[in-house]
Order: sequence, then structure tokens, then C-alpha cells
Amino acid sequence: MKEITKEVYLNWYEDMQFWRKFEDKLAAVYIQQKVRGFLHLYNGQEAVLAGALHAMDLSKDKMITAYRNHVQPIGMGVDPKRVMAELYGKVTGTSKGMGGSMHIFSKEKGFFGGHGIVGAQIPVGAGMAFADKYFNTGGVTLTYFGDGAARQGSLHEAFNMAMLWKLPVVFICENNGYAMGTSVERTANHTDVWKLGLGYEMPCGPVDGMNPVKVAEAMTEAIERARRGDGPTFLEMKTYRYRGHSMSDAQLYRTKEEVEEYRKIDPITQVLDIIKENNYATDAEIEVIDQRVKDLVDECEKFAEESPFPEAQQLYDVVYEQENYPFISHRL
Repeated sequence: MKEITKEVYLNWYEDMQFWRKFEDKLAAVYIQQKVRGFLHLYNGQEAVLAGALHAMDLSKDKMITAYRNHVQPIGMGVDPKRVMAELYGKVTGTSKGMGGSMHIFSKEKGFFGGHGIVGAQIPVGAGMAFADKYFNTGGVTLTYFGDGAARQGSLHEAFNMAMLWKLPVVFICENNGYAMGTSVERTANHTDVWKLGLGYEMPCGPVDGMNPVKVAEAMTEAIERARRGDGPTFLEMKTYRYRGHSMSDAQLYRTKEEVEEYRKIDPITQVLDIIKENNYATDAEIEVIDQRVKDLVDECEKFAEESPFPEAQQLYDVVYEQENYPFISHRL
């Protein structure tokens, strides 16, 4: 595994802090109805991404996930201003304002969504890995899904074929305890989601998803296995989300005390504690990082606010290849 140095810890702190504040800003502008539709926030799960990025080769590895997908493309290198603009529905967004919150996408940076259909990304991720094997790219696909999506039938089909063909894919269940408002205990007669891999003799296991070091260790081993040609791995990242399933979630299924217990092991706090214990940065230097994060969030908001909405004509341009649109009888 790549060494986890002082610089790594400082980068983790700044990245995770930015992802958290970026989404806090999204929550605020959502209430102002500047962001419409659904909004699923990642607060609390940042270590899963931070650790994975440490293990990835961003020049050839890919990532695909569900609709809690705003900060992953930023971690992969997508301009955060374009991500926020997409949520605003602006033409400067990653999908020209037509994907919105659940469909962030960047082929250039290896981020393939953002999928609104629960579990749909699981077989798609296996298909992407098939392409990497077929074309011998050396790339590995990280395929993320939630504990609720782990109950989809397509997961089993994808697992079976991935093992049969030894595909270079890492399947990751981000188990934050609840599928919308339904606890893991109510969706199956076992709570160890990682054991689903045992039926396919797939290497699998649980990971502390609140600790980026533990995530990086597990992801490094899984990615190296896939890159060697030894096939897939299934990891269950045991994590937690501090906000509701989406902004419309009243969170009646859990207590405030439960949320506060998990805040005691907040991944950002864990990293900051290590930074302070090892004197990697002074309080003044931490304040500089925090200010830099705040300034960048403000830049993203300003960019999204000032960007134009797409023209109606774009509705046709992104659907039809032929410019005379022979399949429609009228135009806007």
C-alpha cells in the first residue's frame, strides 16, 4: 500500500472537510429551492471515498455509484464548480444541467454516475470491468451501492459472472445502516452484508468505513487482486450518514442519540486528531485550510448562481443526432 504520510493526512482533512462543507452548502440552497428534485447527501461517509482514492490509479481506474454521488466525482478530479452547477440545473454543469443531483457524470475523469435506479449500477460496473479485461487496459472498476441495493437480484447475477470471468472489479457496499428508512435488520435475516460474497467464493469482508486508513488498506488489497487478474472482491464498508436519506426524510426511524454516538467517530475528526497528535499542523495552519475550504465552496456557489440555464433547444440536441429531428412533429 502507498505510504500514508503527513501530506496524505493533511490532504484527507482538506478533501473531506471540503466535501462536507460543499454538501452543507447544497443543503442550504436546497431549502431556498435553488436545487430542485431529490438531494441525497454523503455527510459521515467521506472516509470511504478518501481511503479508496488513496488506493486507486486515477489514470485508468473507474468509479460508478448510486445517487449519493456529488463528492465522488470531485475526488476523481471533476471541477467542483461544474458539479454544483449541475445541481442548480445550469448549462455549465457536468451534464449541461440535465442530469441534476442523481446523475453526475464524467467520462473524462473516469466517473460513470450517478444512477437513480436502485442497484442498476451493479451490473453496469461489472460490464465496465469486462471492457477493461477485454481491451486489456489494466484498469479496475470500483462499483458502489447501498445496503438496500444489496437485496437486488441483479447483484447475484453480476457477482456470478464477475467470478466466472475473473473481472477486474471491486464491489463495495456502503452500509450506512438504513435503506431509505428501513434498517438492515428488517431487510434480511443476517446483518453481515459482506457474507453475500461467500456463495460465489468471492473474497469478501467487513471494513471500518469511518476510518480512511482501514478503507485504504482493504481497497489496496482488493484493487491489486483485480489488477493481477485474480478477479473481484466484495467489501462491506460499515459507515453512517448523519443526514436523512434525502432532504425530504424526517428521520423518524432513528434517534438523535444514535446520530450523536456516530459523530464521536466522525472520519474528519479522526483524521484531525491524528494531525494534532503528530504535530502535522498547527492550529493556525488548520485555520488556513478551513478558510481555503470555505473560499472554494463560495466560489462554487457563485459560479452556479451566475451560470445560465440551458436553452430549450438543448432538449433536442442531446437526444437526436440528426439536426432536422425527423421523428417529431413539432418543436418548442
